[in-house]
Amino acid sequence: MLRSETTGQPDRTAAALKGLRLYQQADRTAAPVPMPVLARAGRASVRDYGGAGPAILFVPSLINPPDVLDIDGERSLLRWLATRGVRPLLIDWGSPDAAENDLTVAGHIETMLLPLIDAIGEPVALVGYCLGGTMAIAAAALRPVTALALIATPWRFGDYPDSTRDALADLWRTAEPATATLGVLPMEILQAAFWRLDPERTVTKYEAHGSRDPDDPQSQAFVRLEDWANDGPPLTRGAARELFLDLFAGDRPGKGTWRVAGTIIDPAKLAMPVLEIASTTDHIVPAATTPGVGERIDLALGHVGMIVGGRAKTNLWEPLSLWLSRATSGG
Repeated sequence: MLRSETTGQPDRTAAALKGLRLYQQADRTAAPVPMPVLARAGRASVRDYGGAGPAILFVPSLINPPDVLDIDGERSLLRWLATRGVRPLLIDWGSPDAAENDLTVAGHIETMLLPLIDAIGEPVALVGYCLGGTMAIAAAALRPVTALALIATPWRFGDYPDSTRDALADLWRTAEPATATLGVLPMEILQAAFWRLDPERTVTKYEAHGSRDPDDPQSQAFVRLEDWANDGPPLTRGAARELFLDLFAGDRPGKGTWRVAGTIIDPAKLAMPVLEIASTTDHIVPAATTPGVGERIDLALGHVGMIVGGRAKTNLWEPLSLWLSRATSGG
């Protein structure tokens, strides 16, 4: 990918490799201490971030750890929200074991997400991020949640560019034999898939990192975020198969044929307040692929930048906080 993106530009190649080397050799700072566990369902758990007010359950993607919502002391959406009149809760999906090889995305909703909602013991609003938003839509159709906010949530998978869907189909054809042997799809393969969605940005961000002082706070923030992006448990084979074949290739959600717990999930039928936050510059979840329901906020921020970037607090955190306060108070 580096050769392809920097052909005939040896200075760029060298700069990107320098940035990669600095990332690999960087000193690591400790991540925030995980918050207490409120409830468990199998390997999944709910972390309680405290705060006084309505319970807001954040549903992260199955891909990458949930820590992007609590990346460090300066960029933690959840710790900030705990000071804003709500009680943020965060699902941690844990790491699958061999007995779960066939567990699908829908199966995660049925055996983990829904039981965790039930175990909280009070009405909750849901906030889903990325694939977690797709899963949160299903949960909101199956449980009486008070409100639903969706951040960079794919639903109309048929509206991804053909080049993206073709590349992901090719990736699955290549990776599927390994999943049959391992029972899981390793994170390394998933990360390669994300690189292919936006290769230019992948290269340029390492070029930029190569020019920074390692002691610069911006450099340290980059390392922390890249560690998150390159980390995470594998996907079960069943979830990977459903993601690549039923969602990306088959567009079952967008076609109205995706079933969870025996029910076809239709976001247009949701009765609670819904907020949709989409990005006009996101290559991982393009704005055209989001559900198109409820109130909408469009941001010109990247898929991860909208959560932890320098403009995240003003553009996403604050509007989300205001909407949650209004939606959960009935106002």
